[in-house]
Amino acid sequence: MAAMAAVRFDEELKEYFARKVAEGKNKMSVLNAVRNKLIQRIMAVIKRKQPYLKKEDYFYQKRNNFSCLLT
Repeated sequence: MAAMAAVRFDEELKEYFARKVAEGKNKMSVLNAVRNKLIQRIMAVIKRKQPYLKKEDYFYQKRNNFSCLLT
């Protein structure tokens, strides 16, 4: 259920889902991959003890040398 909601509302995962389905992958297999991506995001937030950042925000902060990243 979380993977389906993520595909509907998260732009990055929506693009990933559409790209993989267009490549001919089974929709349920792609949803399983999305589920694994969500789990990896959750584990990264717990491990780093920092809030989740979208890819653009992460690279913006990394490019501008914010010291709070990956500490």
